Amino acid sequence: MKHKGSCHCGKVAFEVEGEIDGAMACNCSICQRKGSLLWFVPRSQLKLLTPEDQISTYSFNKHQIKHRFCPTCGMHPYGEGTDPKGNAMAAINIRCLEDIDLKAIPIQDFDGKSI
Repeated sequence: MKHKGSCHCGKVAFEVEGEIDGAMACNCSICQRKGSLLWFVPRSQLKLLTPEDQISTYSFNKHQIKHRFCPTCGMHPYGEGTDPKGNAMAAINIRCLEDIDLKAIPIQDFDGKSI
């Protein structure tokens, strides 16, 4: 299934392919503040509709994750990194997807604060 998503102002727009069978709520220093609910997909399933040079990036700690956000409204619709096997992954903030019933998606807590 194809899902459309964007930041609040719409400047950062994307499509992502896949079935949302769950999402993760992380309590690390950035995720807790952002309030993201993350759905992980292979990076190849994320298609940017906004040129990448118009999207801002924030990295911290070990700089392994690119937290992508809109320079206009500040919304964080997705992030990019690699899984433990080295595969390129995207972490989609499902709160930024259109027509999603958040109550119907199982949410798993992740203790990122302890990493």
